[in-house]
Amino acid sequence: RVQHILEELERRREQAKAGGGEKRVAAQHAKGKLTARERIDLLLDEGSFEEFDMFVEHRCADFGMQDQKVPGDGVVTGWGTINGKVVYVFSKDFTVFGGSLSGAHAAKIVKVQRQAMKVGAPIIGLFDAGGARIQEGVDSLAGYADIFLENVMASGVVPQISVIMGPCAGGDVYSPAMTDFIFMVKDTSYMFVTGPDVVKTVTNEVVTAEELGGARVHAAKSGVAEGAFENDLEALTQVRRLVDFLPSSNREPAPERDSFDEAFREEPSLDTLIPADPTKPYDMKELILKVVDEADFFEISSEWAKNIICGFARMDGETVGVVANQPQVLAGVLDIDSSRKAARFVRFCDAFNIPIITFVDVPGFMPGTKQE
Repeated sequence: RVQHILEELERRREQAKAGGGEKRVAAQHAKGKLTARERIDLLLDEGSFEEFDMFVEHRCADFGMQDQKVPGDGVVTGWGTINGKVVYVFSKDFTVFGGSLSGAHAAKIVKVQRQAMKVGAPIIGLFDAGGARIQEGVDSLAGYADIFLENVMASGVVPQISVIMGPCAGGDVYSPAMTDFIFMVKDTSYMFVTGPDVVKTVTNEVVTAEELGGARVHAAKSGVAEGAFENDLEALTQVRRLVDFLPSSNREPAPERDSFDEAFREEPSLDTLIPADPTKPYDMKELILKVVDEADFFEISSEWAKNIICGFARMDGETVGVVANQPQVLAGVLDIDSSRKAARFVRFCDAFNIPIITFVDVPGFMPGTKQE
């Protein structure tokens, strides 16, 4: 009798794990993207993932949706560890209703967000979705409102990291925009409020998804994304690296690492790094790499506002935030973008009690009508 129940449970688990079915999974792989569960496996320590709400289904009875139900409803949620540190994760499943958001789908995400706040652990969202589920109308929009509220409540309390791993539009970009860090994947991920088709209809402007909201645009031009990576694997590996630098919440110190760098080591090359002639540029990044532990520096927004450098490093094993002018770009001058980039970074460090080290070499603020 019990055996029968266990077999049925196993069958249902397999069904939930299959997502939208083989065909759709194959289509996902053909685009160079991994499935929601494969991404979680790469992000978290092996065997550490504990899933919530595996069998949740939507409650919509309109437009024939009552006959289309998939367990999990397009998002995989739960918690696991990254190098032993607890994190909460939700990963949108593009193979189920295009990853679109329903009331039930939103409730799953909100549950994880609230749990992370209670426990004091980072929240990582893996996005790959087409916005709201139209069939549910106001329900799905209300679901977004609930998620946004949690984003706001969690801001400055636990680190929030978003990884854009597919075409994301509408609601699926408002929420990441409110989080602390956004990573994108080149060529497969896009972020826009309205897609190319809507733009063409309304303004007659012809634009590709890549030009409108691709990883390169957001990493270099708009400053929306903190990093753009080659593929899913690289993006998730970098998220793991970032989480290693951060405290779990604003109530805890950042993790300390054993450092193999002698605190009093000498670095004679620094004597000659800065040229005697003040008009000659030099690479500030070289200075940072030589000063921090093991030359391990995690740069934030490296492609945007390059005249200022922001990122995380360790000194004597403890996490620090680094802000530095970069004389190689525009002579290290301050402008609107670089000021915004530095301010955003400093604000994050302030919320999470991360000490800041500033390297200053700046001619002043950029003159001109645009800047004023």
